[in-house]
Amino acid sequence: METIDDVGEFGLIARVQARLPLTSPDTLVPSGDDAAVLAAPDGRLAISTDVLLEGRHFRRDWSSPRDVGHKAAAQNFSDIAAMGGVPTSLLLSMVLPGDLPVAWVEEFAEGVAGECAPLGAIVAGGDMVRGDVITISVTVLGTLEGRAPVLRSGARPGDTVAVAGRLGWSAAGLELLLSGQDPHGEAGDGAAQAAGGGTGAGFATSAAPQPGDYLIAHRRPSPPYAAGPQAARAGATAMLDVSDGLLADLKHLAVASGVAVDVDSTLLSATPGPRLDQILTGGEDHALVATFAAEVPEGWRPIGTVYEGAAAVTVDGKPWEGPGGFSHFGHSA
Repeated sequence: METIDDVGEFGLIARVQARLPLTSPDTLVPSGDDAAVLAAPDGRLAISTDVLLEGRHFRRDWSSPRDVGHKAAAQNFSDIAAMGGVPTSLLLSMVLPGDLPVAWVEEFAEGVAGECAPLGAIVAGGDMVRGDVITISVTVLGTLEGRAPVLRSGARPGDTVAVAGRLGWSAAGLELLLSGQDPHGEAGDGAAQAAGGGTGAGFATSAAPQPGDYLIAHRRPSPPYAAGPQAARAGATAMLDVSDGLLADLKHLAVASGVAVDVDSTLLSATPGPRLDQILTGGEDHALVATFAAEVPEGWRPIGTVYEGAAAVTVDGKPWEGPGGFSHFGHSA
């Protein structure tokens, strides 16, 4: 099997570039020089970055290279959507073992390209270096299309808290994998949304999800990208993506806005899906949560209310017993 050491750095770059979208109308100088040059029609750039580490964020025996590529792009694109913006381009850097099959990297690139395609986003450049563990760093750029960014700090007492996208599906999938479930088990009627390109704003499917649906959702998140700009146009007062868990991320919003937030568990459990604890504390679905002073837009689901008070998040008026989500360092959120 052909490895990275067999083709060398520049041979690998050529293989990867052949599978990625490299230009767009806003690309003035594409990847190939020391730096790319991109136009910023809005005059501003929304920027975010994230890292995936093998063994921490993905396992090769659980996820295909395409799954990892989709996930690497999706978790960064969702941050732009959470500001009310539209992702336009990304920078991709990888640490790769020399004995890694070239085919793995090629399929990974195809996954990145697949997540870029519905958005028209491109890969503007990046870097590759040798290392012992696969490590992927993505920096994403986006446009606000002339709108003000939607921050975490704008929620006010009386606002409605609402969600677009799934909650708890990735956590349910991870739990199945940790219990020994076949990573490639069959999916049910919810699979189409679980494996979708991330452009919808649906909260959940009406059909009861099957284990395979959760497995797909864990390997390949499907953020509701279009819901971010939609919320901004509808006057969202605050917004962020749910990467570490609903309660943990709502706590960030509560602290930034100086408000209290209460979540109604009956609204979260209104459709078939994961357990309540998975919905409240599971991360990596990259749903969007926002607050609205006026009517909640179509496709968004009300789940709670903002109140005056010390920054805190409660469930049905009571503190949640246990961790509210994931934390890389120290105690859980």
